[in-house]
Amino acid sequence: MIIIVRINGGLGNQMFHYAMGLAISVLNKTDLLLDVSSLKSTEKEETKREFLLPYFNVDIKIAENKDFSRMKIPNTQKTNLFSRIRRWEVRFRESFRPLHERKFIAEPYFNFCPDILKIKNDCYLSGAWQSEKYFKDIESLVRENFTLKNSPTVKTEALIEKVSGCNSVSIHIRRKDYVNIQKTNHLHGICSLEYYNQAVDLICKKVNNPIFFIFSDDIDWAKANLKINCPLFYVSDKNTLDYEELVIMSNCKHNIIANSSFSWWGAWLNKNENKIVITPKEWFSVKNINTDDLIPKDWLII
Repeated sequence: MIIIVRINGGLGNQMFHYAMGLAISVLNKTDLLLDVSSLKSTEKEETKREFLLPYFNVDIKIAENKDFSRMKIPNTQKTNLFSRIRRWEVRFRESFRPLHERKFIAEPYFNFCPDILKIKNDCYLSGAWQSEKYFKDIESLVRENFTLKNSPTVKTEALIEKVSGCNSVSIHIRRKDYVNIQKTNHLHGICSLEYYNQAVDLICKKVNNPIFFIFSDDIDWAKANLKINCPLFYVSDKNTLDYEELVIMSNCKHNIIANSSFSWWGAWLNKNENKIVITPKEWFSVKNINTDDLIPKDWLII
């Protein structure tokens, strides 16, 4: 049996894709193969993404031509017209079969799809898979996989020690692609300053002597607009890598996240049993996307 999962997007998206695929592979006692061809995009530089999973303790096996041949399905890594037509033909024929019996499975809707966990045959999966329900039963394995493969930098190690030694609260502010790319802005929008102010006020009522640690792809905006009457520390800079930022974030005692899979994982990987995680109510600007299964039940939504 072969399970291939399409990997695309930024680090948070890649982690969701991998965690879902890992759950399917564990259920079926088979290897997980990753299709990373979409990360080699020839589109604009601003839409390109680096494959970041290898920086974690994950078992990376990349899908190759022979794997698609063995599955007897058209290779998704081929972009010529004939290959695209063949894929369309196969998907059309398979649309008459139950979802979990198809060889090509595109996520049918955004919220949790239980049929995915019924997969027993070769398949290729493409989607967002943004719900812990896909991998909740292997939570400890997912957490183990998403630890750093190599020792962190001296700076990162010092920051981990710093956030671990106080009532630290991470604040993640995502702006650049959410603001500058029209398609992304239309889909996601951005969290308002009011949301962050309300979240900070709530934390201050619940946590003694909080210290806020700011993570953002637009740290200058954060410095100019955040008005917090508590100690705060700006973490993000040009030298701190994404995956190390995520690990620092996950070591904070509490988390205020953006409508972003990146800070979702920072909060989810937080091991503090008494953690407070605050998340925005509006995850998308588009109103017809069901996000009921995205936010864990013990997180606070405002």
